[in-house]
Amino acid sequence: MRKLYLKLLLVPLAVTGILLTLTGRNALGQDTSQSARQDMKAAGRNSKRAAKDTARATKKTAKKGVHASAKAVDKGSRKVERKTAPQS
Repeated sequence: MRKLYLKLLLVPLAVTGILLTLTGRNALGQDTSQSARQDMKAAGRNSKRAAKDTARATKKTAKKGVHASAKAVDKGSRKVERKTAPQS
């Protein structure tokens, strides 16, 4: 008789546990739209960070290029000055 009570108690508990596991959060009464909302927020934040990182990298590279070209122009102008300087 005792085994019958255990079977009657354990089988529904096991089935309930399996169903809760399979259905996930909905079985616990939690709203899945909240997690979708959080996912969208996280995606927005990640996009914002990526855009800022890209802008910073672009600014740094452009600045580097401008400085390199200014240096090359300065070097070229010094060459021209040396070549056109009057010989004494």
